Amino acid sequence: MAAFAATAGGLLRLRAAGSEGQWRRLRGAGLLRGLLQPESATGVAAQRRRVAHFTFQPDPEPREYGQTQKMNLFQAITSALDNSLAKDPTAVIFGEDVAFGGVFRCTVGLRDKYGKDRVFNTPLCEQGIVGFGIGIAVTGATAIAEIQFADYIFPAFDQIVNEAAKYRYRSGDLFNCGSLTIRAPWGCVGHGALYHSQSPEAFFAHCPGIKVVVPRSPFQAKGLLLSCIEDKNPCIFFEPKILYRAAVEQVPVEPYNVPLSQAEVIQEGSDVTLVAWGTQVHVIREVAAMAQEKLGVSCEVIDLRTILPWDVDTVCKSVIKTGRLLISHEAPLTGGFASEISSTVQDRDRTFALQLCFTVISLAHSVIVLEGEETLQIPFGNSEVTEIPTAEVSHTNLIRFAT
Repeated sequence: MAAFAATAGGLLRLRAAGSEGQWRRLRGAGLLRGLLQPESATGVAAQRRRVAHFTFQPDPEPREYGQTQKMNLFQAITSALDNSLAKDPTAVIFGEDVAFGGVFRCTVGLRDKYGKDRVFNTPLCEQGIVGFGIGIAVTGATAIAEIQFADYIFPAFDQIVNEAAKYRYRSGDLFNCGSLTIRAPWGCVGHGALYHSQSPEAFFAHCPGIKVVVPRSPFQAKGLLLSCIEDKNPCIFFEPKILYRAAVEQVPVEPYNVPLSQAEVIQEGSDVTLVAWGTQVHVIREVAAMAQEKLGVSCEVIDLRTILPWDVDTVCKSVIKTGRLLISHEAPLTGGFASEISSTVQDRDRTFALQLCFTVISLAHSVIVLEGEETLQIPFGNSEVTEIPTAEVSHTNLIRFAT
């Protein structure tokens, strides 16, 4: 039983099965501390927060969308889902444990508000969850599926790649499942080890017919998720779980959209282009500050936001200006999406490419680069922070070509 209860999912299933006494003892022992404790929207404050290997930096309060409220990232997700269910009577949310709020509380309160027919649990079967979502979407309804951790999305790989992504193509655009959105907590959290810390976005970047999105903040998360839900193509929405409570800022209460496939230049610069997505955006923001302070190097910081299809023009325009590119992501180096970015930028202008200097930073949360070899991370969660790109590691690599 101890082994089964070692993960949040196991603990939640104990509770769902009626083992309330064991649940309380385990929760009291602190096994879920910081993971499942509810937070009210009024009890959080927008501020710079140091978390493990980075400091979250909130964006300025958005003024153009009406009333705002302080939300952390999971509350922004809940708000987006609430808006979608209220606006679209065909929308349904389903997945493991979502009925009572989910592992990370992103669906808390929605079953009570909208009923058991619109927010409901599924068996522990990722292939079935996505296949069921495809079927719902094909009928014209809006399907919002949750995979409890991105690490466990692989049983659904066939359904996503060979069914959802190809449905429109194989029917000659007569049918589609474009109203399917798949949500999944993603990335390292500081102690997830092998099975709760992966960043699998590159696996799906080779799959025309779907869109892949990773937000960096609560404001971005709500706007991008609403755009995914409303998009005419099936979307995978990866949520950086380390930011669920650590990222807090002002978020509009009413629905709004952040455009897909449009990168954002969040800091302009002239010497080096820094590109990242999700949590690593906050890391490269620190790198930019360090480079300016210690080297006098001006960095342009770009949040890619959408992995597929990604904003080639914005990145290329920046690199043409700066002449240097540094890309940072948590996923393993070999086959990582950074390789696609760097090769595309060089191919855009082959004459100019000869003058470029590229460094791809990717020490990986689930693998570690050791003497040129990549090995699986040992099952010791606290080692994660030593194996992912930090500001210090990125800054050291930046020095190689920026000075």
